[in-house]
Amino acid sequence: MATQKLYAGAKLREMRTRLGLTQKDFASKLGVSLPYLNQMENNNRPVSTTVVLALAQEFGLDVTELSTGDSERLVSDMREVLADPVFADVAPPLADLRLTASNAPALARAFLALHRSYRQTHERLASLDEALGREDAQIEASPWEEVRDFFHYCDNYIDAVDRAAENFAQQSCGPGHMRETAMAALEGLGVRIELVDIAPMRDYDIETRMLRLSTRATPQTQAFQMLLQLALLQQDKLLEATLDFARFRSDEARAIAKIGLANYFAGAALMPYSTFLEAAQETRHDLELLGARFDASIEQVAHRLSTLQRPGAKGIPFFFARVDQAGTITKRHSATRLQFARFGGACPLWNVHRAFETPGRFLLQLAETPDGVRYINLARDVSKPGGSFGAPVRRYAIALGCEVRHADALVYADTLDVNNANAFEPIGISCRICERKTCHQRSVPPLERRLNIDANRRGVLPYEVK
Repeated sequence: MATQKLYAGAKLREMRTRLGLTQKDFASKLGVSLPYLNQMENNNRPVSTTVVLALAQEFGLDVTELSTGDSERLVSDMREVLADPVFADVAPPLADLRLTASNAPALARAFLALHRSYRQTHERLASLDEALGREDAQIEASPWEEVRDFFHYCDNYIDAVDRAAENFAQQSCGPGHMRETAMAALEGLGVRIELVDIAPMRDYDIETRMLRLSTRATPQTQAFQMLLQLALLQQDKLLEATLDFARFRSDEARAIAKIGLANYFAGAALMPYSTFLEAAQETRHDLELLGARFDASIEQVAHRLSTLQRPGAKGIPFFFARVDQAGTITKRHSATRLQFARFGGACPLWNVHRAFETPGRFLLQLAETPDGVRYINLARDVSKPGGSFGAPVRRYAIALGCEVRHADALVYADTLDVNNANAFEPIGISCRICERKTCHQRSVPPLERRLNIDANRRGVLPYEVK
């Protein structure tokens, strides 16, 4: 298999600018000529092995950052947006998308934001009949996608918040004792804690400084909610500074992001970075062992594993997602090349959909995406009871996975035949951008392929993909 060339012009320019170096000085330190550096920065030439080594030795750069991050995500996001039927007649080639993501990432993000605005407007117009006639009807842009993109392009790792949580965790007696530590910290702030039979998991009264937690919630959830409230009270300046840096366009997006950052702090305090990373490597990423050691739920552990992207101390790049029974992705993050569908459901061949059929069990899958990358996928249901008879049960399934090259570091890979090419199931992102011709679960044709329709012949699909 041919080695993929590395084009990282935008990252080279960004690094040089951050260091305050001219092209001439930067080229000298890298041991290349000025014209050669100029060609690399404009993606006219790939980054050579010599330059990669010089970046690591001279500047201490984590070279994995050159081949991952915004560029691949932008390409994936643009491909999916361009799968919208509105672009059916103007689909740019993949090479153009890569050039845009590498050379003009700000333009790519503006395009994604424009399309998101278009979709929101289109959806609002589609439901306008219902809104007309209501005096309280309001048409506002949803802030959810903006917040989701913020975490997405931060690699789901917020360094300042993560380190603050890790510093706080040092007050604890060790993994599994965070509940007591959080309770003591809240009481030190003058907050009274009461466990009551209430439907909300957490209810904090600002005036009385009373924090009520539901007795219906699990101990892990109660501990998490205490840490979340602690973040809102004790780390408010840090959270607000992070929000200032993000520059959200609406107050609603900022408010949602603040809750997201508080959630991030809670997870990072419950499973502090260095200790958790060491335990993950020691247990070979056994979710159940990690959950028992840190007194955390399976979902909390899986989500935390996907955030271990601290520069200089990175864990395995995982993807993480949570889906509901309709197949809608309610949480998502990927530190891998696999990117999730921003619009519509996930690929039906993905094992996460089968997790609802086998409650309480881990499902394993070897999968290959259309780009030839192979993954180990782990799925399990995480249903959440309402806590009383007749209370609604929230049913979800989570997925966690990584590229198969990390198989030796995963206990779940021990029973899988990772060297057998036939053991890998073909999966995709969404049908509109999946180029597989023979998929038996295809719901709509791929936009980048022509169709052959024969009225006298019918296979699994009423058409053939050329």
